[in-house]
Amino acid sequence: MSRIAYVNGRYVPHRDAMVHVEDRGYQFADGVYEVCEVHEGRLVDETRHLDRLDRSLRELRIASPMGRAQLTTVMRETVARNRVRNGLVYVQVTRGVARRDHPFPDPAPRPALVVTAKWTDRSGLDKLAARGIGVITVPENRWARPDIKSIGLLPNVLVKQQAREAGAREAWYVDRDGMVTEGGSSNAWIVTTDGRIVTRRADNAILKGVTRAGVIDLLGRRNLQLEERAFTVAEAKAASEAFITSASNLVVPVVTIDGEKVGDGTPGPVALSLRAGLHEVTEMSRPVIHGG
Repeated sequence: MSRIAYVNGRYVPHRDAMVHVEDRGYQFADGVYEVCEVHEGRLVDETRHLDRLDRSLRELRIASPMGRAQLTTVMRETVARNRVRNGLVYVQVTRGVARRDHPFPDPAPRPALVVTAKWTDRSGLDKLAARGIGVITVPENRWARPDIKSIGLLPNVLVKQQAREAGAREAWYVDRDGMVTEGGSSNAWIVTTDGRIVTRRADNAILKGVTRAGVIDLLGRRNLQLEERAFTVAEAKAASEAFITSASNLVVPVVTIDGEKVGDGTPGPVALSLRAGLHEVTEMSRPVIHGG
């Protein structure tokens, strides 16, 4: 079955989906996005994703393209038309189409909305988590507001490619003080040798990950000790475990940092347990796709 995309009010074949050449997302990366997991035919943590989308739009002073109920309907319809039982739904909003000029267009154009959905190989992701991944560390070189989920991701693209070329899966940004901020497309975590679970506080230096929030909820349910603070690369390398979180990968153990083993170099029990239990605490929508 061919894929279907929603583009500015129409469901069209994915191969024919397109936006105007002067869409400000294309010209200036003037837009935001969200990626929401689809698990067993249900949207995961939809409310948190839409709350974050609203915040990103407010921060960039972009109007919402439609009401939340309408957007929810579009997301679910896109998932249904693509028959995505386990995968991701992607939502992108840009300021819209206007003559190329840096300031905001006046009058404001209608915001542009694109929604796509795709299937992911859940068994492949589980195998990846069972092996664990390597990360490299790189100097922080992004703009000062990564808390806004902007489509301006060129620095992330470059460090993800750098990680791939180094035989790793992810890159962790390190700020001027030597502290880890986050990954190129994930939040960063460590488990200290005395069992404290540490991740950076969600300020303007990192994206407030929805999966990150779910893990924090799960830690609270299990009465595990959380510390929201910065940590150094050296502390991460000396930790008993490390892991990343994201909507596309959930919880994935980190077994090497810059080629050095974390702990014994195998996925740790805390990360694997959090991965197994994450959906215990996440919000699940009503079923979008039924059956197998």
